[in-house]
Amino acid sequence: MIGTIANTSTILLGSLAGSTLRKGIGEKYKAILMDAMGLAASALGINSIVQAMPQSRYHVLFIVSLALGGVIGTRLSLDTAFARALSRISKGSDLAQGLSTAILLYCAGTLSILGPMQSALMGDNTYLFTNAILDGITSIVLSSTFGLGIALAAVVLFCWQGSIYLLAGLIQPFVTESLMTEISLIGGVLILASGLSILGIKQIKTLNLLPALAVPPVVVTVLTMLGI
Repeated sequence: MIGTIANTSTILLGSLAGSTLRKGIGEKYKAILMDAMGLAASALGINSIVQAMPQSRYHVLFIVSLALGGVIGTRLSLDTAFARALSRISKGSDLAQGLSTAILLYCAGTLSILGPMQSALMGDNTYLFTNAILDGITSIVLSSTFGLGIALAAVVLFCWQGSIYLLAGLIQPFVTESLMTEISLIGGVLILASGLSILGIKQIKTLNLLPALAVPPVVVTVLTMLGI
């Protein structure tokens, strides 16, 4: 768990540093930082999509996953529950939007999924240490825009990676290259959606789409067992 602890720590430190810098930043600078984060999230999402889509074996799976995941997330009203949970600390700010973006950036990436598995099965924390550096820098920028509340994403990341670490032995046979490609593709779409929301281009309820990430593991596992 050393790698996960390091990853969580860099987010906490980065959030503290960024929120401290925020106090001396004028509104016009905060606005441009928000635009910068929107563009960065969009670029990261597009990059993930471009890399994963040509490698996808099931070309319509990401569409089905997004549709089905969106229906499930809307039925559960994930965005409403999330906003309600943050209402007391956000105080009318856009922290909920920033935090949902942070959670996607930190948890939906390949390094954040493969890292805990590599750490548990081989004792190699290379992926997690690399992810820690990337997330630490990202948290500085995010918290300078959205505030210290971004640090809450560290708790989600710890639970996410910790769960994968503990379950590594059970899920390792099912985590194939094909599955990682599909998850990366959907993760890229979700990150792009967050970027568009930050930029004000289209307000997408990204949290309601999160269940889409759970569809590929089920579908790919079944298709693999059937030899398809």
